[in-house]
Formats: sequence, structure tokens, C-alpha cells
Amino acid sequence: MPEPIALSVIIPAYNESARIGQSLEQVYSYLRQQSIPSEVIVVDDGSTDDTAKVVKGHIIHQPGAPVRIILLSNPSNMGKGYSIKTGVLHAGGSIVAFTDADLSAPITELDKLLEPIRQGTHDIVIGSRAINRSLIGRRQSPWREYAGRMFNLLIRVILGLKFKDTQCGFKAYRRDLIVPIFKKQQIQGFSFDVEILYLALRQGLRVQEVAVIWNHVEGSRVHMIKDSLRMFGGLLKIRWYEWIGKYAGLQCG
Repeated sequence: MPEPIALSVIIPAYNESARIGQSLEQVYSYLRQQSIPSEVIVVDDGSTDDTAKVVKGHIIHQPGAPVRIILLSNPSNMGKGYSIKTGVLHAGGSIVAFTDADLSAPITELDKLLEPIRQGTHDIVIGSRAINRSLIGRRQSPWREYAGRMFNLLIRVILGLKFKDTQCGFKAYRRDLIVPIFKKQQIQGFSFDVEILYLALRQGLRVQEVAVIWNHVEGSRVHMIKDSLRMFGGLLKIRWYEWIGKYAGLQCG
């Protein structure tokens, strides 16, 4: 019998044909060096370009490889939260991680996220740009950095989360504990990170925030005004969903 999958890496992708191929090669190379059964799950979020075609090309060229590449496709553009949820519920790894398609945090930084989970000291490890800003190479615009800090302040006020950076697209989870939480997830857009962390802490899961190398990559899909309003609305929705019982019956482990 084949060995169980030890690690699943999820990459949400929307119109990423220009860079998903190179990103897949880097992730694939990293996982090969880990020498453990692993998989890369690309979730195509209703792309209108050749994203799916590029991913399929990599699947064809890696038959029977120790690292398998899987393509999942959303019915339409559903949002990052929906895509990550789809990947997590499909994943077979005992540890599930996700990274943005632009690899703004180098995939080699994943070691920092995996080790605390492997050692059994934490259940979730999240990459952070705010703990040590000297690790940031290419920075975002001042406006984006300001907006991020204001959103973090709102998270603290509305939900009481004390993390310095919840929105870095680089996280790892112990799968058996996180699947029940993702099944209760309601937010389909960018605020899903906060919802998952909020529910995880409510369940007593151990979360660690670690500093990672990070570089801003042009081509962000985030619309500053529209998505900022949606993310703020997402925080209020989390409180509302809790009040009306959407998270009732949640049990981890």
C-alpha cells in the first residue's frame, strides 16, 4: 500500500496563468527535497485565462512522481476563502498548508510553519509580516500597509484576536483538528483567515505566529476600497453568525 500523504499544499489561483507554472515548479522542487509523500492542490477559482491548462500541463509531465499535483476547479469565481475550504476538505495530508500563487513568502519558509506542528507544540502556525518587518524585502505601498494595520486594529476590537498579522497568505494546520472548523466556515472571501482563527481559538487550538521572509509581488487581486469594505463586513458577519448559531456544535478532536 502507498504511504499516507504527510503534507498537502494548497494554492488558490484566479487568472494566474502567467506565474502558476513557475510557482508550481518551485513548490514541487521543495516537496521533492522533503522526501515525504505529499501533494499540491491547485484550486482554480473560475479563471478566465489558461490557469487550468498550465496546471494540467504540469500534471501530465509528472506521472507517478512522489509528489502529486491535483487540480480542482470552482464552478465560478467564488473567492479565496471558498477555494481554501475546497482544498482543505479535499486534502489527504496530516498537515495542510496553503500559500498564495505568487509565492510572496518563499516556499522554503514553510519549514518554519511545519516544525511546531510536527513537534506537537502547536496545531496551527501562521506566517507573519508584522513580527519582524526587517524580513520584508519589497514592501507594499504605504496605503496598503496602513490599511492592513487598520484592519488588524478592527480585528482586535471586534473579535479580540491579538495576532499581529492574520492576512499573510501562508499558513499551516493540523488537518484532523482544522477540518471541523472549515466545515463550519461561512466567509468565502478574504476575511476567512480571521474566521478560521477565531473559531480555532474558541475550540482551544494552539496557534503560533511566526515571522517569515516576504516580498510584495505586483498583480494583487485585492481591490483596496471594495475588498477593504468587504473584509470589514466579514468581521461583523462572524459576530452575527456566532449570534444566530451558525457555529453551533463545533467540536475539534
